[in-house]
Amino acid sequence: SIKAIESSTKEDDTMWLTYWVVYGVFSVAEFFSDLFLHWFPFYYAGKCLFLVWCMAPVPWNGSQVIYHSIIRPCFLKHHETVDTVMSNIGAKA
Repeated sequence: SIKAIESSTKEDDTMWLTYWVVYGVFSVAEFFSDLFLHWFPFYYAGKCLFLVWCMAPVPWNGSQVIYHSIIRPCFLKHHETVDTVMSNIGAKA
């Protein structure tokens, strides 16, 4: 999905690909922290509001903000390593 977002051909699917990348990162983080987070009052209401903000049809929605400020810089820093690991996995398969 990140490769599709960063490709030169931009279409309307970029918004949803960005959302799914952010949702995937959020889901992985939540998997490891859910044991502690569900004890916080209004956690599920906050989670719902966060996901609605990420899907909002506005240019400053959560997916765009989080992707461009956190995920994209991290990916650009490590993309060569990720590509190498994925190539090695493909060769072994």
